[in-house]
Amino acid sequence: MGKRSSKKKNVTMLDSDDAASVSSSSSTMRSENMVFSNVEELQVDKDSLLDQYLDALFEKRGSTREKALASIIEAFNNSLQHEFVENKFATLLHQCLNSIKKGSAKEIALASRVIGLLALTIGPGEKAQEILEESLSPISEALKSRSEPSKISSLLECLAIITFIGGEEPEETEKSMQIMWQVAHPKLGPNVAAAKPLPAMITMVVSAWSFLLTTMDGWALNPKSWQESISYFSSLLDKEDRSLRIAAGEALALIFEIGSLEKFSAEAKGSSDISTDGENGQRQLVYIQGLRTKVLNQMRNLSVEAGGKGSAKKDLNNQRNTFRDILEFLEDGYVPETSVKIGGELLNTTTWAQLIQLNFLKHFLGGGFVKHMQENLFLHDVFGFSPKKKLLSGVEHRMSGGEKRMYKSPNSVLNKARTQLLNKQRMLSQGKNTGYYAVGSSYE
Repeated sequence: MGKRSSKKKNVTMLDSDDAASVSSSSSTMRSENMVFSNVEELQVDKDSLLDQYLDALFEKRGSTREKALASIIEAFNNSLQHEFVENKFATLLHQCLNSIKKGSAKEIALASRVIGLLALTIGPGEKAQEILEESLSPISEALKSRSEPSKISSLLECLAIITFIGGEEPEETEKSMQIMWQVAHPKLGPNVAAAKPLPAMITMVVSAWSFLLTTMDGWALNPKSWQESISYFSSLLDKEDRSLRIAAGEALALIFEIGSLEKFSAEAKGSSDISTDGENGQRQLVYIQGLRTKVLNQMRNLSVEAGGKGSAKKDLNNQRNTFRDILEFLEDGYVPETSVKIGGELLNTTTWAQLIQLNFLKHFLGGGFVKHMQENLFLHDVFGFSPKKKLLSGVEHRMSGGEKRMYKSPNSVLNKARTQLLNKQRMLSQGKNTGYYAVGSSYE
């Protein structure tokens, strides 16, 4: 009786409404159906265009392939192409790899971006692992030719992104880091002089290397490699290029954050690779403490550097602010907290690792950053970010079949990879997250 009474009440309430309200409701339903019909037609048109771009990658003319790759990048930045990726993943990957193997510097740079966007769209899982496995050798070979800085930067960014997403084991990540390291430290042979990499190229090496270091446990890396990298980054702080100084400073902040100096000191005393007798062990400890003091002094000087003739004020202020933040962290343990407004929601970072990840992904995605942060579930997991669901003409967005298979089913790529991602995202310094500095920016 209760249920029947309840139903009757609802009918009565509906009957009591005026005709205008009913008409408005019917009109709204028709409008919603028209919206979804238009969205579906628009999606079909987009997929059709992407198919045309993909077909163009088989053309012999390089300029045609370059235009097609640029169009694919624009499409992937403007929308997450789940249906297209699900159906054409292998073809797109292998055509891009062909471009990296045989194309011009411009084509290589564009193909590298497409592969990185492909990995970001797919998220972690078997396909992301396939991208890393298939791409590692062609990218490594392409990096040996340093003719175009833009090409090298795109290759390094691509290698960082596909390793970040597809690298399951620390050994895989460290292998990519070593490939990057060789770009800054080329070894061509005993009788061959290697050209010095340009500052912009070294800056990208350091940024990409640091981006991958955010996923690593300091214990997993060779202690000798740590010592070499700290000394090298310290030397970069003395270079004239401010972007390079900042990249090196952030890399050092990250190394301090994960405790690598302390771990290296502890490990050095008992390591079979480094002399274990008391005198040598003490000498090693003194060396590391001296290196730490040197780095602190360098950062202190850079945080108050005066502007010289012709120096850009914005670059100088950026350098000063960065190194003040690093000093606050090294001396007092305060991490610079950042807040980025994305569509009305705040994305917060509370560690150097998160800040480095955020800046790297912003740089890689460019104009597609906001779209991916709003809709890419993998990035939501990376940053613990939960944006508001955007409504289309007042109607809740409906997932396509590809999106549901990719994200919602029990056997989805995202569900399978969630544990893997959490393992990759180990933050060893959570107890240090007590910073009070806030840097704000807004993306609507």
